[in-house]
Amino acid sequence: MHAFNWPSPQQQWGPLFKAVQLAGLFADSKLFADAIPRGRDTAGLLAEFAVKRTRPDFNLQEFVCDAFVLPEHVMADPVALDQQPDIDDHIRALWLRLLRRSNQDPARSSLLPLPHPYVVPGGRFREAYYWDSAFTMQALLLHDLRPIAQDMLDNFVALVREVGHVPNGNRSYMLSRSQPPLLFRMVELLSDDARGRYLDVLMAEHRFWMDGETGLAAGQAFRRIVRLADGTLLNRYWDDHCTPRDESYCEDIATAADLPERQAADVWRDLRAGAESGWDFSSRWCADPDRLCTIETTAILPIDLNSLLWALEKAIARGAGHIGDEAARHAFETRAAARAGAIRSYLWSAPQQCFVDYHWRQGVQRELSAAGVVPLYTGLANAPEAAAVAGTLQSRLLGKNGLRTSSRRTAQQWDLPNGWAPLQIMAVEGLLRYGHRSLAVDLAQRWIGTIERVFQASGKLVEKYDTEDDRIGGGGEYPTQDGFGWTNASYVIFKALIQTQSTSIDNTRNMS
Repeated sequence: MHAFNWPSPQQQWGPLFKAVQLAGLFADSKLFADAIPRGRDTAGLLAEFAVKRTRPDFNLQEFVCDAFVLPEHVMADPVALDQQPDIDDHIRALWLRLLRRSNQDPARSSLLPLPHPYVVPGGRFREAYYWDSAFTMQALLLHDLRPIAQDMLDNFVALVREVGHVPNGNRSYMLSRSQPPLLFRMVELLSDDARGRYLDVLMAEHRFWMDGETGLAAGQAFRRIVRLADGTLLNRYWDDHCTPRDESYCEDIATAADLPERQAADVWRDLRAGAESGWDFSSRWCADPDRLCTIETTAILPIDLNSLLWALEKAIARGAGHIGDEAARHAFETRAAARAGAIRSYLWSAPQQCFVDYHWRQGVQRELSAAGVVPLYTGLANAPEAAAVAGTLQSRLLGKNGLRTSSRRTAQQWDLPNGWAPLQIMAVEGLLRYGHRSLAVDLAQRWIGTIERVFQASGKLVEKYDTEDDRIGGGGEYPTQDGFGWTNASYVIFKALIQTQSTSIDNTRNMS
């Protein structure tokens, strides 16, 4: 492995990066963040820029195109509508289209080298993303592509051992944040005894999320840790930087400018923390649901994050037990029990009959969102809680085409009417875990139905879907992307699940 000590493009290219982004040379800020310099060293290129930019005939776009190789989208060409294959066969072919390597990329690229190939989501997403990969790996196993899934796990293990956590993605500008911690799930997918084999990695990830807990006073927060007034310890999303994101530089500057009375650094920190959540962006994080500039991600204790960390603690306890480390097993069982109690105290809403987020600065619970399914997915909920959540999902979040992301309609992509593959998967698997088979199968059928209908109409598999109409989802900072890793995964997982459930029902009928 290489040492991951590169600066981000914003840090490396300084005035050149700022000039390119503020000039709006490219519709997508991520394009230049992913560009690769053509052989020049950093100091030489910056010196050349400093001289040439003072000339009357200087053309910034020509300079950039001469000095950098601009990346291409990872394209999955739309299928001709009169020649559509079986979707499952199409997805099998797509895995290889979406497979990438980064171990031989130029030294000054923002792309971090990884030792093995990996599947990317597609479109503008040309790198390995953390939580996307957990769902993709699940589908790869169903498609008998275990070696690729193992390679992806080994890449993330290498990242943790090198930098102490799994970054948002393997880009230098994503090193300052992570994503929903699903490494324990990847480990479980690949081996029954893997928790013991990867115990050091799971414990390292836990240390990353819990950094700063020792000595933290009541009512205070540090990085991803918040200690409430009564001493309760829970987690939040965070980012170690408070500047505009490299990949959304212009967008973040514009967002902060919408609320000039607020410190721009605070807005940028919360935007970055929202990116760590994977829900970038949603009214879930905003004081005013219709104004992204009011984002306050770091003031919110999220139900999904804390449920996943509970599952990580349980996985570590089981792994420690597997290797006979009773002290560690007991310590992490104790941690998990304390977190479960905290979640029930602060993140269970009796009026809403669901798990919700908690605004720790204001001391109030937040509105319902699909994140409330994660305690079912991890197994944290008890049977009455799971039954209540199932009823709430059915009455408030179940749309014609799948699970709605939230109950609030906004211009942000992680809100009504959009549906997202990871939330469908976690909801369906969570409902099945607690015996709510009928609702789980119904939700899975609704979701794959809209994937099939949109595919028939457009020839595309896309990032997100409208849960109310048969169309591609919208909203957010960038156009909806084609590809698409976790959508493909959800289709494969649900087709297998529906077949299994149908076989189980048939066997039950035959036995009776």
